[in-house]
Amino acid sequence: MLATEIQFVFQLGILIVFTRVGGYWLRRWLRLPGVLGELIVGMLIGPYALGQFHWPLIGKLFPFGPGGAPVSPELYAFSTFASIVLLFLSGPETDLSTFLRYSVAGTAVGIGGVVVSFFLGTGCAVWFGLADHWLAPHALFLGAIATATSVGISARILSERRKMDSPEGVTILAAAVFDDVLGIIVLAIVVGMSRAETEGGVSWSHILLIAAKAFGFWIGATAAGLLLARRFSRLLKYFKSTQAIAALALGCGLLLAGLSEMAGLAMIIGAYIMGLSLSRTDLVQVIQKEIEGLQNILVPVFFATMGMLVNFAAIRPMLQIGLVYSALAIASKVLGCGLPALFCGFNRHGAVRIGVGMLPRGEVALIVAGIGLTSGAIGQDIFGIAILMTLITTLLGPMLLAGSFENPAPGLRHPDDLAKAHNRTIELSFPSSDMAEFLLGRIVRAFRQEEFYVYRLSPDALTYQIRKDEIFFTLESEGGDIRLTTTVQYETLARLVIAEEMLSLRSMLHLAQDNGHLDTMEHDLVAGLFGGNGEEGEP
Repeated sequence: MLATEIQFVFQLGILIVFTRVGGYWLRRWLRLPGVLGELIVGMLIGPYALGQFHWPLIGKLFPFGPGGAPVSPELYAFSTFASIVLLFLSGPETDLSTFLRYSVAGTAVGIGGVVVSFFLGTGCAVWFGLADHWLAPHALFLGAIATATSVGISARILSERRKMDSPEGVTILAAAVFDDVLGIIVLAIVVGMSRAETEGGVSWSHILLIAAKAFGFWIGATAAGLLLARRFSRLLKYFKSTQAIAALALGCGLLLAGLSEMAGLAMIIGAYIMGLSLSRTDLVQVIQKEIEGLQNILVPVFFATMGMLVNFAAIRPMLQIGLVYSALAIASKVLGCGLPALFCGFNRHGAVRIGVGMLPRGEVALIVAGIGLTSGAIGQDIFGIAILMTLITTLLGPMLLAGSFENPAPGLRHPDDLAKAHNRTIELSFPSSDMAEFLLGRIVRAFRQEEFYVYRLSPDALTYQIRKDEIFFTLESEGGDIRLTTTVQYETLARLVIAEEMLSLRSMLHLAQDNGHLDTMEHDLVAGLFGGNGEEGEP
């Protein structure tokens, strides 16, 4: 039997290698989100599957932990840290100004999706006898899990179909902002209520107290963070190293996560608030860039750990309920998001596209389910139902969204309304993708220098949202093509930014051609290849 430390190192090594391979395989060959591959890897190598067998020299690689826990305390602590990092970096992806100012359609769709999903999820637990009443922990967590949305998956499909600037695409992205914020608040209330329920029951006065506590902590911490963010940013700038700045910011996120747990809420809520507070500072890109490498290692391990918690024996008798819950989770987003869209100028086609675009669950659903399981609020059976729902919606969402655009019919009730949007698309074509990506990077940097909020929607696609107050751009690159979409009101600004960067690029090229020093350096480099260390001069 391996020592605990050595076993933990082996476990991490296997998880990192296999999750990267599994995630890459699904993205590369099946064009599915990498999170599915990471989740499946965890299910296969966990203690309920291959992890229960003895292997030469090392014994059981993923044995049960103390008390029959599916993972060891060390691995659970590591995955908890990963979830905090994940939510800390999700905070900057939520633009608070957009949350406060965006369109009525996005607000209605986001709220409708959260409310309907929550009540159908809790209702499913009560109807099938999984919970005695609507306020039981099982019911509350199934409701909270159903509210989650992973819009990054839908954003990739919208980008591939060139529908990012469509009325449906803009509404889906706007609704996602409200969905994220409301989902976090719902989680805070559910965690507080479930803890109170396990301690002796919950009265309506207690519910109001918990809700007030959750909203109070959320609003208070967020307000304090936003008010102090710029001072905090200036303080961090005293440390010239970008690594030190990112480390200190993450450390403060961990401290706020701990305070959130002490306040009776989930740790990820404090981490999310810290990230949200930093979203409006000029250090947000530095922090995201420096922590990105850490995120790429930690997050796949977290998803795999969630997969290791799946008990196939516990799921089997709950399979029917899991399929019904998955169907309700699909219906809740289609109805909860689609019906408000009908009242906001969309027709049946547009409402369906918006509804299916909000279908995919993802990291948030898994985090909520993991919190419920490890806290004892839900059991392996409920956790398995949540995992099954996440898999089904993440698989079906992209396919249904892509299929909904096969019909070219407009999504608005009155097609003439398309003209009212006055959307304009600026298209540039280059001989190679390298040239396009180079100019794309310069355009992104130029907008950031003008204090625009730039958010890359998916790590697998060069698709960006660019926002500042009421100004909104969508920037995409595919192959040698660059597309920037905006309204006619801000078309001039977009063209000026692009033109300036193209002039700068042209100047750089002319300077490179006319600079004889570059020729000398090139000659020295080539000569060094054939003449040793290049210090012998010309032959």
